[in-house]
Amino acid sequence: MPTKIVLRQDVPKLGEKGTVQTVKDGYARNYLIPQGMAVQATSGELKMVAENQRVAARKIAKQEQQLQSLSDKIQGQTLTFTARASEQGRLFGSVTSGDIVERLQAQIGEEVDRRRVVLDEAIRAVGSHTVTINLVGRLRPQITVVVNAEEIADENDGGAAADTATADAAPATDA
Repeated sequence: MPTKIVLRQDVPKLGEKGTVQTVKDGYARNYLIPQGMAVQATSGELKMVAENQRVAARKIAKQEQQLQSLSDKIQGQTLTFTARASEQGRLFGSVTSGDIVERLQAQIGEEVDRRRVVLDEAIRAVGSHTVTINLVGRLRPQITVVVNAEEIADENDGGAAADTATADAAPATDA
């Protein structure tokens, strides 16, 4: 028989703190409630959950108002990075969220938390990449990160010198 519960803390694969969930009776009675992870969903608990959700929504709306000007400054920015790359366009290093935030802060003059940069993985290829900055709620401005390959002029000269050095050394070993 399914039982409605209110979660008191985040439970993996079930839900976040403060949400109402329907679980099997035994799971609630034998595990979640004794562990202090949940309580039975009574009418009083359900009213408290609704009030907490209203308070959270007001808090997010207030934060969105405060961060709207920052979002407007960030939206549409283009950050250009130059990095060493192979001939196929793969970077020898990577452009991380820390690099992006550092350059973005220098460009707009305001503080941005690096944990707000949404990157599945670091940028490891030359080209143009769209990156989202998750500020709060629905404020998710997007920027363009352009990664160019670094010009290496000495690479061809160094390679030719190494080839002649090996050619000179080869006859000496045969003799």
